[in-house]
Amino acid sequence: MAADPKTNQLSLAGRPPVNPLGQRQMEPAAMFWVRVAGVLCLIAAPFFLDDFSVLMLTEILIFGLFGASLDLLIGYTGLPSLGHAAYYGLGAYVAALFAIHLMDNAVIAMLVGAAAGAIGAALTGWVTVRTRGVYFLMITVAITEIVYSLTLTWTDVTGGSNGLSVSTPTLADGLALDSGRRVYWYVLAVVIIGYALVRAVSRSPFGRTLVGIRENEPRMRAIGYPTARYKFAIYCLAGAVAGVAGALSVFKTGFVSPSDASFTTAALVFIAVIVGGSGTLYGAFLGAIVVILVRDEFSTLLPGRSTLVLGVIFVVAIYLFPKGIAGGLQQLLQRIACRKREEVGDDV
Repeated sequence: MAADPKTNQLSLAGRPPVNPLGQRQMEPAAMFWVRVAGVLCLIAAPFFLDDFSVLMLTEILIFGLFGASLDLLIGYTGLPSLGHAAYYGLGAYVAALFAIHLMDNAVIAMLVGAAAGAIGAALTGWVTVRTRGVYFLMITVAITEIVYSLTLTWTDVTGGSNGLSVSTPTLADGLALDSGRRVYWYVLAVVIIGYALVRAVSRSPFGRTLVGIRENEPRMRAIGYPTARYKFAIYCLAGAVAGVAGALSVFKTGFVSPSDASFTTAALVFIAVIVGGSGTLYGAFLGAIVVILVRDEFSTLLPGRSTLVLGVIFVVAIYLFPKGIAGGLQQLLQRIACRKREEVGDDV
């Protein structure tokens, strides 16, 4: 890793530093319209889908945002957390308590949930980010178990195993999220904003520094980067985004339970990121599709076997698609582009 004298940026593995602005300029204009078309299709989806499909698509969006927050740790910083559900659960519970006891405004409750996730990550991250490897994994698992135990035992606040029920939230006076479509559009708007935020962070100089930490943290420290501070900052940001996803899940179901902060939830989102493709952000949404469909659809086709199916998919994905679904799609598109260039060259 060395510094480029012209740009004063770091180069990884001998490659020139990446310029996000230059990347955007080099992208074909068609990609912009593909994204626009995708957003328009998502906006129009409730007009063509039944209520159950809209509910499932809402859950995929929420779980995808949750996975994208974890991907900031796994794919960009090299921190494979198995305790991210702690901050998802904190966001869900705090948003629910705020809506029950103070105000049922969905936007404010969501911001409170984001703050809860960020504060929870800050309180635990200052120790967590100073560990590596299996120690980091074990500490994150312990954090999730602590939060899960609190949700079960602190019955006066959390309702214990019965959870908490939340009445219909509102966006403004006279505008309640009282239908699946309204909840879906609200979730979609928040997910688009949240994804834009994490994508901007990943493409910023801060994000490139995180990649440098992932590739070679000792060398980054040697050239003067306070790596612990960078990891702590991204850990808190990931916790905040996870808190947003947790708050959105409350608005979708009107209910929060200890399972939202359990190791099972942490494992599912971990699988979603790995299967979808870590280090891509959008791969978390592809992985969320797989996890949600297998968990909900296979639970009826193969009762009690959905976890087994997910385990098989996880193992197969690691061996056959080490870069996940997103990486496989990228390789396929590259091969198609290469063949087209070869065909054009032959014609010339």
